[in-house]
Amino acid sequence: MATMPITRRALPRKLAAAGALLVSATAAAVLLPTTSLAAELDSITTHSGATTEQERSRIDAYWTPTRMKLAGALIPEITPVPEDDNTPDDPHPLPANTPDPGATWTHGGAVNKSVGRLFFTFSDGYDGSCTATVVNSANRSTVITAAHCLRGVGAPAADGTWHHNLYFVPGYRNGTTPLGGFSIKTMATSSRWDADPSRTTSDEVALAGYDTGILVANPSAEGRRIADVTGSQKIAFTKPTKDEFIHTFGYPKDRLNDPGATYTGSRVIHCAGPARPGPKAPLLWGETCDMSHGASGGPHLAQFDTRTGAGTVVGVTTTSDELAGGQAPTLYATRLGGSAHRLYDWAQTRGGAGPAPIR
Repeated sequence: MATMPITRRALPRKLAAAGALLVSATAAAVLLPTTSLAAELDSITTHSGATTEQERSRIDAYWTPTRMKLAGALIPEITPVPEDDNTPDDPHPLPANTPDPGATWTHGGAVNKSVGRLFFTFSDGYDGSCTATVVNSANRSTVITAAHCLRGVGAPAADGTWHHNLYFVPGYRNGTTPLGGFSIKTMATSSRWDADPSRTTSDEVALAGYDTGILVANPSAEGRRIADVTGSQKIAFTKPTKDEFIHTFGYPKDRLNDPGATYTGSRVIHCAGPARPGPKAPLLWGETCDMSHGASGGPHLAQFDTRTGAGTVVGVTTTSDELAGGQAPTLYATRLGGSAHRLYDWAQTRGGAGPAPIR
């Protein structure tokens, strides 16, 4: 997952358009939990999204089926539109505690509605995508992802810090929006991301355990809150346990830029297995999984019921074994702790109703 040498100006597009699985191997090798980033309590940094009907309509129109299919292509102008993934659905539930290193999820259930693809545009105009999940909340409008899917390190008011045109498509499948698309009203990350980028990298912030991002979705075109459309997954802020069996979901799309890769972002992919800490990033926990770019922000679910597709989000995808160490392939999550809990508490008190839709 290492990138080719690029200029600093080009770096955001190369990482985010490719799906933004962090981080540099150098940072991962030297960063420990004792880093000064964890020395004091962090606060919350917020950013407004689409707050008017005009902005919502513009974003709805921007994300056409073709644009969504090509989100993450490094050179979309010449990248072929990927073919659909028509893997047949399987009405039978996956047997409980069955390890899965990576495959199209065909078993339906709640996860097919509450997990989706999160699209965005970088400051240089190129599009990217990650994965996000609707979670239980008081406002029925809260969505969780990775912080690096929303922004880079830098002053929160600076041009280029935050991504634009955020659009969440729950249940995304082959360029379609089976449950509609949702623009984002507001979002937040840890204040650790406000660091001076000349002194602190996004790698360091993420590996120190601050790679959780939270979103408040605007309502649907019919005025319904997102959780009333999609349902939601439980969420918990607990310490990880070695060998806890975890199910992971995401929309990897490496094949857009690498013909030898497997996934194009067309369908949600599933992995499952016992969790273990990253040797180079002990604050991150992961499972055997072949997902990469585009899976960032996807849920790591504990107590997942394969019959219903429901579980408890305990982490969001941050990086892979190439950067966090361990046996390949492994997909690592930022586990949800105190910092994520503060973001969640902030988000679920924010109204998701937004402006009334134009009839």
